[in-house]
Amino acid sequence: MAVTTDSVIKTAKRPRRLFKNLMAKLASIPMILTALVVFVGGTGWTILYSFTGSRMLPKTKWVGLDQYERLWDSDRWIISITNLGVYGVCSLVLTLVIGFCLAACLDRKIRFESAFRSIFLYPFALSFVVTGLAWQWILNPDFGLQSVVRGWGWESFAFNPLNDANTVIYGLLIAGLWQGTGLIMCIMLAGLRGIDEDIWKATRVDGIGTIKTYLVVIIPMMRPVFITALVLIAAGIIKLYDLVVAQTGGGPGLASEVPAKYVIEYMFRAQNLGQGFAASTMMLCSVVIVLIPWAYLEFGGRKRG
Repeated sequence: MAVTTDSVIKTAKRPRRLFKNLMAKLASIPMILTALVVFVGGTGWTILYSFTGSRMLPKTKWVGLDQYERLWDSDRWIISITNLGVYGVCSLVLTLVIGFCLAACLDRKIRFESAFRSIFLYPFALSFVVTGLAWQWILNPDFGLQSVVRGWGWESFAFNPLNDANTVIYGLLIAGLWQGTGLIMCIMLAGLRGIDEDIWKATRVDGIGTIKTYLVVIIPMMRPVFITALVLIAAGIIKLYDLVVAQTGGGPGLASEVPAKYVIEYMFRAQNLGQGFAASTMMLCSVVIVLIPWAYLEFGGRKRG
C-alpha cells in the first residue's frame, strides 16, 4: 500500500512540475526555436553543402571530400591555421597571466581601484574594428610609436611590426591583449573577491608567502573561473576576423591571414561556397574541440561531486 501511495503522489506531482514556471517556459520557446532552426539547422546545412561543388549558389553536386582535400592542399589555409595557432597560444597564456596579475593587484584594496578597473575594462567596450584602426595608427612607423621615440632622440629605435611578415602576428596580438585583458581581469577579480578572508588569515598564520598562497591555495580554488575565462578567450581566438581586417587586411601578403578571413574571402569574393563551407566546418570542429573539454570539466566534475 505504501508503494502504491508513493507512486500516486509522484504521478500527481508530474503535472504540477510541468506547469511550474509556465510563463518562463513559454517565453523561452522563441529562443529555443531560434537555436534549433538558425544555429542547428544552419550548421547542418553548412556541413551538408561542404561535400558539394557549390560555386556562386548552393547546388547538390556531390564531390565527396574533394573540398577538404583542396582545402588542406592550399598554402593559404595552412598559413591561416599557423597564424591562428601562434596568435592563439600567445593570447591564451598572456591574457590569463596579465588578467590574473591585474586582478590580484586590484584585490589588494589599492587606492582609486574603481578608476583603474574602469580604465582597464574600457577597451573591451570598443569594437575590434576601432581597436584595429587605433593600433594601426599607433604602430605606424611614420607617425606612431616609432616616430615619437625617434623624436625624443633615440634615432636607432625601430618598432614596425605590421609591415614585417615575421612580426605582424605579434602586432595583432598587442591589440588583442589591449582589448581583451580587461574582461578577464574583471572575471578573475570577481573570483578573488569570492575567496573567504579566513583562508588568507590561515595562510598568514601558517607563514605561507603571498605568491605561494596564490599558486597553492587560491588558483586551485578558482578552477571554475579559469575554465570560464579559457572558454571565452578560446571563442574569441577562433572567430578572429575583424581585428585582422581593420589592422592589416591580412597582409603583408598572407602573413596575417586567419581562417575566418579565408572563409569570408571564398564565400563572398571568390564565389566558391563549397570551399568556404568546408573551411567553416573545420572551424566548427575546432570549436567542438574547445567545448568538449569544457563540458567535461564543468558538468562531469559536478556529477562526480
